[in-house]
Formats: sequence, C-alpha cells, structure tokens
Amino acid sequence: MEPKWQGPLLTRRQQLAGIAGGLSMGALPSALRAADGTASLRDLAAQKGILFGTAINAGRGSPINDPAYGAIVARECGVIVPENEMKVYVLGNDPARLNFGPADRIAGFARDNRMKLRGHTLLWNYDKYISPALAEAVTKTGAEKWLRRYIATVAGHFGDQIYSWDVVNETIDPKTGEVRGTVFDKALGFDVFKIAYEAAREHAPHAQRVYNDYMSWEVGNETHRAGVLRLLERFRKENVPVDALGIQSHLGNDGSHSKSQHAEWKRFLDSVTSMGYRLLITEFDINDREMPKDIALRDAQVASVAKNYLDMMLAYPQLDQFLCWGLWDKHSWLNGFAPRADGLPQRPLPYDDALKPKPLRAAIADALRAAPVRKGIA
Repeated sequence: MEPKWQGPLLTRRQQLAGIAGGLSMGALPSALRAADGTASLRDLAAQKGILFGTAINAGRGSPINDPAYGAIVARECGVIVPENEMKVYVLGNDPARLNFGPADRIAGFARDNRMKLRGHTLLWNYDKYISPALAEAVTKTGAEKWLRRYIATVAGHFGDQIYSWDVVNETIDPKTGEVRGTVFDKALGFDVFKIAYEAAREHAPHAQRVYNDYMSWEVGNETHRAGVLRLLERFRKENVPVDALGIQSHLGNDGSHSKSQHAEWKRFLDSVTSMGYRLLITEFDINDREMPKDIALRDAQVASVAKNYLDMMLAYPQLDQFLCWGLWDKHSWLNGFAPRADGLPQRPLPYDDALKPKPLRAAIADALRAAPVRKGIA
C-alpha cells in the first residue's frame, strides 16, 4: 500500500522530520506542533540529525486502533518499531507459513504516516523466549538451515521498508557475561552470529544491522556490560557485519547514579564507539517502582533521571536514533512486568493515562534542544 500523500515531494529535512502523511504542504507547520504550540519531538530531533520515535503494537492500546493516540504518535514520531509483532512467537515457527498480519498492520501505519520502520527482531537468542515447539522445529530442520530460511523470509517480506534491523537481541546472560546457550548457539557456537548477520546483509542489504541488549548504567550491570563488550570485540575480530549497538535504556532509579558510575558508563560507550559502532537508544522508558507515591514528585524524579541520561547519551554524535518503548503510560509493559508495591500504575512514558504531556516529555524535548547537531539518517 502506497503512502496516502498528496502534494509536492518533501525536502530532505522534512523527510528526516518524518512528517505525517495525508497533509498538504500548507498544513505542514501545524503538524509539527502540539495543541499548545510546542514543537514536536520528531522535529526537535530532526533539527539535530536525530530520528525520534516509539514502539507500538497492533492490538490493545495501539495508535492504529485509537485515533487520539494515533494523532500523537503521528505528530511526535518519525520512526516506529513493533513491540512484539515481528518476534518469532508471533510470526510462528515454520518459515514457510509465517503470520505477518499484525506486523503488516504496523508497516502500513508507518507508510500511511510517512514514518520510517525499524525491525525487531530476527533472532532473540534467549532461551526464555524460545518455546519447546520452536526448539523442536529448529532441531528437526537443523539450526543453520532453519535460521537462514527464517531470516530470508522475514527480511525479504518487509524489504527496503525496514531501514534498521535488530538482528540479534539479548544474547548475553547478565549474570555470567557469556552467551546464553540456546538451541541455536549450542548447535552452531559463535557461527550462529555470523550466519544471522550475513543472512541479514544478504536479504536486507540496505538495512542497518544492530545488536540490541539491555545492559545499563546502573550498579549491578558490570558483568553484563563486560560481556556485551567482549561480544562486540569478537564481532570486529571475526568480521561479523554488525553496524551498531542498540541500548535499550529501560532505566530505574536505584540511587547508583554517582559520578563514578557515570564515568564507568562513559568508558563503556567510549569503548563501543572506538570500535566503529554507531549507537541507538531503542527502548527508552523509566521504571518508577521505587519512586515516591506523590505524582508531582514522582514525575519530577522521572524527568530528572531522563534528562541526566539523555544529556550524556545525546552528546555522542554516533547516536542518531532515539525510540521510546511507547509514549502512553496507560499501556506500558512495566505495569505488568514491574508493578508498584502501592498498587498505583507506573508513569514511565511521556504521556499520561489521559494522553496529556508530562514533565518527562519536557525533559526529552530539552535534551534534544541541547544535543549537538549530527549528520542524521538519510
């Protein structure tokens, strides 16, 4: 389905801003501004050569099904990524009969609203998310044969619409710093990564190839960070075609954000970028489970954590993509994954349950305004 676009072609800067489709050129300025006249996050980001966006789903709480939320996503975002719809447990275990329906709805929303589309993920190498049925299918077919067929089918289905793929996701065990040990790497060893990234290069030749993981700057992540760094070093040593590190950025506030801890995180980022990798923030939100009950205090604390983190991250010119894991508190995964002890809902995202902007949105906007200009994505 072609984008619902009428009127002259966009300039390169307007394309970077990801202006929503279906508007005439005369309507463009208002599309970049919220009801109160503030600039959209996509426009603030594009001015610095950064692509801003969010994860969405195709079901409950989706902007596809909720016009009010859809309007906010279309205004604020230049890129979207599916939360789960491109994962194997949705697509299915048989590469010959995959269920692309939900993912295609998201791809259509991206086209209709003149947004870019990220892919997440071709290989989630985490045994927790590899079902017995999938493990059986992989073993029966042969791990290499299954993986090549699966990546060829999935990457080929979406073609050039996806500009960036999380080829491998979360393969480092944070407790040991080693590769997790799934049906794939038990059968193939380190070659599983060569196969995955080479297959992605073959079947999505124009897409950025990303390794995505949730190592963080907080105390307790030292082993995880070290393991990811070793993996990235080996990728380079063995010429595995990986372009970038996706840093999920599911943040909390455990009191560990000292100057020394920030310095350790910066050393990690410096090591990654010194190897020639680009950086992405792929899944940003803030877990407020340990924060105050009072909403004003909690929102202020969330905004402060975000601003501190984003100021450090956006100072890196190698970072030109920033995606939240949703924009709407009401449907955040954290309410189920990490509920508050007091029973109150979490407030981890830029818009509250009533779709009103929060201090977190203002903190993101301020961080984008303060970021240096970089080249950005064509």
